[in-house]
Amino acid sequence: MTDTAPRILLVEDEDAVRLGIEQALELADLPVLAFAAAEPALAALKAAPADLLITDVRLPGMDGLDLLRAAQGLDPDLPVVLMTGHGDITMAVAAMRDGAYDFIEKPFASERLTATVRRALERRRLSAEVRRLRSALGEDDGGIDSLILGRSPAMQALKRMILQVADTGADVLVLGETGSGKEVVARALHRFSARADRPFVALNCGAIPESMFESELFGHEAGAFTGAGKLRIGKLEYADGGTVFLDEIESMPLPLQVKLLRVLQDRCVERLGANKPVPLDVRFVAATKVDLAELARTGAFREDLYYRLNVVPLTIPPLRDRPEDIALLLEHFMAQAANRLGRVPPFVSDAERQVLLGHRWPGNVRELGNLAERAILGLPLLPGNAVSGGPVSGGAVSGGAPAVSGAGGAGLAELVDGFERRLIADSMRRHHGDVAAVSAELQVPRKTLYDKLKRFGLEIDAFR
Repeated sequence: MTDTAPRILLVEDEDAVRLGIEQALELADLPVLAFAAAEPALAALKAAPADLLITDVRLPGMDGLDLLRAAQGLDPDLPVVLMTGHGDITMAVAAMRDGAYDFIEKPFASERLTATVRRALERRRLSAEVRRLRSALGEDDGGIDSLILGRSPAMQALKRMILQVADTGADVLVLGETGSGKEVVARALHRFSARADRPFVALNCGAIPESMFESELFGHEAGAFTGAGKLRIGKLEYADGGTVFLDEIESMPLPLQVKLLRVLQDRCVERLGANKPVPLDVRFVAATKVDLAELARTGAFREDLYYRLNVVPLTIPPLRDRPEDIALLLEHFMAQAANRLGRVPPFVSDAERQVLLGHRWPGNVRELGNLAERAILGLPLLPGNAVSGGPVSGGAVSGGAPAVSGAGGAGLAELVDGFERRLIADSMRRHHGDVAAVSAELQVPRKTLYDKLKRFGLEIDAFR
C-alpha cells in the first residue's frame, strides 16, 4: 500500500448490493473497483497489485473461496474480506483459518463495512512497513527460536504456524496444558505481527473477581456506579492497535461472554455508563487448558463465542511428548537462573538426564524451569520420583562438588567431569557461545571442545 489512494477490489454478483457497497465506500473516501464475477477480478489482480479484496462467498462460476486461494497465490499478504450469508458462517470461519482477514455477515451496516475496510487497509500498510524494517535490519523469521525454544518436529510445526498467522487479523485460540507456555505463544504472535509496537495486554480471566470483570475489560464513565469518581479506560480500549491475551477464557462468566462476543463481532467497546461505542482495533488471543468445545456443547461456555474465538487453533504439545527438547530447555533455564543468582550451572549426569526423560512433567515447561532454579541453588533434582511420585534415587544436581559417601556417592571420574563441565559452561557463558573464543581461552582444540560440549549435553544455542 502506498501514499496514494488504496486499490480496493469488490466482487458481488447482485447489482443492487454491489452498487450500495460502492457508494458507501466512496462516501468514506475509499474508491473501489467493482466486479460482478470472480474471474475478471482475478485478472485485475494479476494485472496490478491491490491493497484489499472484498468478495461475496457465493458467486457464479469461481466462488469467493476459490478467489481467496487464487489471490493468496498471487499475494500471500493481501487482506481478503468475505461477505457471507447466515448459513455460510462456518465456511467463513474455516476461510479465516486459511488466511482470510475477516468476514461480514449479510445484511450489514455501511459503518461496519467501512470500519472493517479501514482496519484491513491499516493492517496492509503496517505489514508492508514491518517487512521493510525487517529487511533493512537483516532480520528473518528465525528470530522466533529465541522466544520459543524447541527443536522437536511438533514445536517446529507450531513455530511455523505462529509465523504464518501472526500478521493476519485472525483471532487465535491457544490450547495447552498448565505450564506449557500459552502466554509465550501469545507474545510471539504479537511480536511477529505488525502490532509489535502497540500494547500487549494479558488478562487472566480466572483471577479477576466477577464483580470487577466488566469494569476491568470495558472501563466506565465517571458516575457510572457508586465509587466511579472519574472516567476509567478499560483494558480492551487501552490495547487498541495491539493484542489482548485472555488466559483461562473458560473462567469468564457467561453474562460477560455475551458482551465479549459483541466486541469480537462489532470491533467496538462501550464503557459502563456510556451511550457511544468506541471503535476498537484489537487482535484477540484466548487460551484454555480444557476442552472448550465440550464446555460449549454442555452449555458451560457460549457456543457462538467458542466458534468466534476458534478461528485459528494453536495446540502446544505437552513436554512429555517432546523429550528431545528437555536438554535444550534445561540448559536455557539453568543459564538464566545462574546469571540471575550469580552461580555456575551444575553438572547433570547421564543418569539424572535419564530420570528427566522418564518424568511425566505434569507442570510442563514451567515445572522444568522451577527444577532448573532448584538445581542452581543446590537442591535435589526432583522433589519426588520422576515417574511414580516417590523419592528420586541417586544424588542431587549441585553447583558444588558432590560429596563422596561410599557406594552411593560420586566417584573421581564424575567429580572431574563435573568440574570440567562447569569450567566449559562458565567460559561459554562469558563468550556468549563463541566456540572459537572458548577454545582459545581454555587452550583446547576446537574439535575436542565440540566433543566435550556434546558429551556434557551443553547446547551452544543456550549460551547465545
